[in-house]
Amino acid sequence: MLEAAGLDEVTERAYRLLVRAGEAEAADVAEELGITAEAAAGALATMRDLGLVRDAGGRGFAPVAPDVALGPLLMRRQESIDWARQAVEQLAEEYRTSLRRRDADRLIEVLPSRAALREQVRHLQNSAREEVMYFCRAGHVVMPSQDNTEELDALGRGVDYRVIYERALLEEPGMVANVAYGIKLGERARAVRFLPVRMMIADRATALLPLVQHAGGRTETTAALVRGSSLLDALIALFEAQWDRATPIRSLDDGQVIDAAAGCPLDADELYLLSLLVAGVPDKSIASQLGLSLRTVQRRVYHLMRRAGAQTRMQLAWHAARERWL
Repeated sequence: MLEAAGLDEVTERAYRLLVRAGEAEAADVAEELGITAEAAAGALATMRDLGLVRDAGGRGFAPVAPDVALGPLLMRRQESIDWARQAVEQLAEEYRTSLRRRDADRLIEVLPSRAALREQVRHLQNSAREEVMYFCRAGHVVMPSQDNTEELDALGRGVDYRVIYERALLEEPGMVANVAYGIKLGERARAVRFLPVRMMIADRATALLPLVQHAGGRTETTAALVRGSSLLDALIALFEAQWDRATPIRSLDDGQVIDAAAGCPLDADELYLLSLLVAGVPDKSIASQLGLSLRTVQRRVYHLMRRAGAQTRMQLAWHAARERWL
């Protein structure tokens, strides 16, 4: 049990004997452990060198308190292990870098089937530790957004999700409620009119995206898994650029995620409606997904315009941006 402290089996048994007995000579150790006198003398010499025993004034050897003797020893060994681990990680990174230079195929792995793509979507989210960045386009390839239970599990682990939705996707049945639920759990969501590609990036280390969107009238499932490279850096930069220009989407739950500026006169429902309007979701889609009549939605929009002193919806969006309501 004490191999980590540098004690072999015989030395550990001898030390345990001294701890129990209080003090002993080499002959006593040899007799009690059933070993030769030479082996007992060697074990005592090893313990003396490690600072585990002290001379008992002519009565053999007495043990040094285990926490005093072994604590610093284990600390030094732990430091050595930590340094060795760092060296191994550095060597591993150098190995991977060298391997990438020699074999570019390892940078991009082609996934030839829907099943392989679905498995990678699942794996990347289950293995994510810090952040997942997502481009969500209209029309699913592998699965509907509602079936992505891996995101819910990752959010529960504290993984940061930043998701950009294509506006057409928000018009699909059930998506507004689905997005609101994700935001309530911690997802940070924004919307843009158009996204160039579907994409997922996990921990800024691996990206997953389809290679061909459609072929011959059917959805093509071929995708690419992109690992650390200049190409991955470019994909991360693409996401960040889209994120900066995208419109935030707020949740219905005021206590969870709405972060409008202090003094904002709108309540949670009004902020949610405003965020959908600014994101470009049509009134008809908002009404059908929220279970409201089109007239009710238009009446609430008119109420928002009056609150902002705006004559048009464009003025409403400008006022919301100036006052940092969103």
